[in-house]
Amino acid sequence: MTDDTNKPDNAEHSTGRRSFLRKAAVGGAAVAAGSTLGAPYINAQSGPIRWRLQTYSGAPLGAHVIKPQIEAFNKAANGEMVIDLYYADQLVPTSELFRALQNGTIDAVQSDDASMASPVDIAVFGGYFPFATRYSLDLPVLFQQYGLNEIWAEAYGEVKGVEWLSAGAWDPLHIFTKEPIRSLADMKGKRVFGVPTAGKFLSRYGLIPVTVPWDNVEVALQTGELDGVAWCGFTEAYEVGWADICKYALSNNVTGAWCGSYFANSESWAKVPPHLQQLFRSTIDQSHYYRQVWYWGGEAKLRVEGKKMELTSIPQAEWNQVIKDAEGFWDEIAATSPRAGRVVKIFKEYSAIMEKAGVPYRY
Repeated sequence: MTDDTNKPDNAEHSTGRRSFLRKAAVGGAAVAAGSTLGAPYINAQSGPIRWRLQTYSGAPLGAHVIKPQIEAFNKAANGEMVIDLYYADQLVPTSELFRALQNGTIDAVQSDDASMASPVDIAVFGGYFPFATRYSLDLPVLFQQYGLNEIWAEAYGEVKGVEWLSAGAWDPLHIFTKEPIRSLADMKGKRVFGVPTAGKFLSRYGLIPVTVPWDNVEVALQTGELDGVAWCGFTEAYEVGWADICKYALSNNVTGAWCGSYFANSESWAKVPPHLQQLFRSTIDQSHYYRQVWYWGGEAKLRVEGKKMELTSIPQAEWNQVIKDAEGFWDEIAATSPRAGRVVKIFKEYSAIMEKAGVPYRY
């Protein structure tokens, strides 16, 4: 990883958030007019379509989870459309992504539903929902074959101004800390940076979820504001530098894959011609595939060969209580709305099928 990943992807990054918002209010005509790309095949008189997309991730991680996709799209669009990529909190805080997307301040978002504060009853399932998956491949199967695609489309279809496009799997959830965790009691009082749903669940064991801007996590770990992170798997912990500070990695994972999605502003999406909409969807699928391979290989290699963190574990007999508690947590969430109940019902049905299928689906 070179220092280039920390540099902005275009000149607009050099402007501050206040300047950006002022320009957004006036309109993007000047930005489009300033493009230096080759002449587009369509919209020759008005210039290429130009989007601003902000991801939940910081630049080092974004170099893998989204930058290759945006670069591929921009190249294949051949001057008809350009997407400017922004990383975590560069334009708006992650918790304000949904509102900014809805009002058109930005055109597209890559994030989990919970972290971006989506006002839908299935947002709680975005990010890490405890023990909903065992492996990363479980997630796309749940969306494509068990009905989650239809449920997500239904939920966001009730919200004005936002189009939900696709969901994919990221890494499993592990807990990385500066002091070891070898029992549930060791979690008590530890302040960790993490995603909302998993944080809420783990708080019953004394873990304290703390929210800070993504780029501030490393400093917060160094200063003692944070005792660890419960936000990712081994690949990310090593990639973004958290493994240099957190000396211990809990091998018990809380779920098998992070659930993240792509969203677009409805008006922005409607202005994109069908062939470019398909191109964007195709590069999203390419991104899903890239991440599955990158995480799957990276997680195994770093657990075995990674030297920066010592592996610890909570005894299985004690961890079984956590798994049991998750069942009650599922039922609590299912009771919050009929649609949430449908999602939990699918999780239960899928889990039962996988358990009956046995090896290699479940061990």
